[in-house]
Amino acid sequence: MSDSSTPLITLLQWTSRADWGANKAYLEQAFAEIAKSANARGNNPHLVILPEAFPRFGAGEAVQGKYAETIGHGPVQDFLMECCQRYDIWILAGTMPIRGGERYCAASLLFDAQGQLAARYDKIHLFDANVQDNTKTYRESAFTQPGNKLVVVDTPFGKLGLAVCYDLRFPEMFRALRTKGAQLISLPSAFTKVTGEAHWLPLLQARAIENQVYMLAPNQTGTHDDGRETWGHSMVVDPWGRVVTALGSEPGFISFTPNFNELEELRERMPVQQHNQFEVRFLND
Repeated sequence: MSDSSTPLITLLQWTSRADWGANKAYLEQAFAEIAKSANARGNNPHLVILPEAFPRFGAGEAVQGKYAETIGHGPVQDFLMECCQRYDIWILAGTMPIRGGERYCAASLLFDAQGQLAARYDKIHLFDANVQDNTKTYRESAFTQPGNKLVVVDTPFGKLGLAVCYDLRFPEMFRALRTKGAQLISLPSAFTKVTGEAHWLPLLQARAIENQVYMLAPNQTGTHDDGRETWGHSMVVDPWGRVVTALGSEPGFISFTPNFNELEELRERMPVQQHNQFEVRFLND
């Protein structure tokens, strides 16, 4: 990353519909607005992060498999790659279904400004839980194949670790990403309204503070086509645990530029990684 660059990271939040056409139309307008805002400020390079399950939400997990794409091919990936080139932006595609055998993978795909695939992370921890909301029972593993690889990628925006939604509840994963060099960790999500109101902020702050990283957390928001409610409140939390910028429940986007000098100074003053007396091991390594 050259000294003359001013990297910008944008988190996009909205209420994804069950129909890709509706979400595509929303993204076309949002990407144009986001790119115009960044260009006016002279920010480049620019990363835009989408929430979990952005292409179709509220259609039911069983339907997702019908629309699962082969990696590198398909209408959603083609659209994102074209937008990268058109607007000169990187896009982290929150998650989308990618064929992986009998079940699809919930894949978080990072595309560079040329539209090339720079990294892929398949969601490891699947949300099988009972929640006191109007959905009640979530069984993500019935249709989704869990991932088995940790991903940290060197980008113009820093060393980026990739995680998704329910991963947030497993601190060992974030310690492992920090050990692999992560300075920022993305967390595209579809946190429920009930769990989000109770746990979203404290968990994001804990993961940021424990690992001295930026947490980048775009979330779904509102009531979706199947009646499922998500929490919104997309935010960036800095390595000290401060909320740098955040949304409420409304659709929109927020942007920020990471301060890596401040991050490294914090790590030098309080070297928790060197002081840690416990080894973290990923079971699939």
